[in-house]
Amino acid sequence: MTTGTLPAAARVVDAVKVYGRGDTEVRALDGVSVGFPAGRFTAIMGPSGSGKSTLMHCAAGLDTLTSGSALIGDTDLSALDDRRLTLLRRERIGFVFQAFNLLPTLTVAENITLPLDLAGAAPDRAWIDGLVDTVGLRDRLHHRPSQLSGGQQQRVAVARAFAGRPDVVFADEPTGNLDSRSGEEVLRLLGDTVRRTGRTVVMVTHDPVAAAHADEVVFLADGRLVDRIQHPTSDLVLDRMKSLDTRSERLLDGRARAGSTAGER
Repeated sequence: MTTGTLPAAARVVDAVKVYGRGDTEVRALDGVSVGFPAGRFTAIMGPSGSGKSTLMHCAAGLDTLTSGSALIGDTDLSALDDRRLTLLRRERIGFVFQAFNLLPTLTVAENITLPLDLAGAAPDRAWIDGLVDTVGLRDRLHHRPSQLSGGQQQRVAVARAFAGRPDVVFADEPTGNLDSRSGEEVLRLLGDTVRRTGRTVVMVTHDPVAAAHADEVVFLADGRLVDRIQHPTSDLVLDRMKSLDTRSERLLDGRARAGSTAGER
């Protein structure tokens, strides 16, 4: 499967994710098919409860779909047992989370290469050196996380995510714990790393300004894919989000009225 003229580094096909049963059932994903192009920076947006984090977690193999398929390249994650799925995540996927998740006792250099060290893999020193220069931490390699600002810690986390040359890096609200200036630096860094290394980034965010750093934004509402915008601007994204928020409010209001009517019968 390709997205435009580019192959998809990751994709889901007819993805359904259901939580709970009966009256408590929630369809977090309702038949979503979407690909994330290789070598591109894609943002996922949507109102609260739209399924954006669920989509990322299932696409990254951190959660399983109720039905449908999640693929990294041409590898169907549902066909892998736990051991092979763990190996795939280690070798082909990188992660950046809102919490930096750095080990406080390790230096910056040690935190960057930690996933490779745990896997028993020898780091590609030229690649790591290039990442260190890209994230601008050459003079901080022997510092520990407590000696860094929040923005610097997240830059370490970005370098760590790319250290093993993954096919795709998933970033979940990567600027959520940062001030606006540090957040802007991290977003520029993600975009620059995509362009310099040819890697792929998929980012979940609620912030239109953050989404504007991506090459493309995909929008979810009520567990469904409802729109895609190429070359986004913050104003375009904000306008689209306002319309989706209004739609969600109308839908919730309609459900509440339906439930009230049913209760009166």
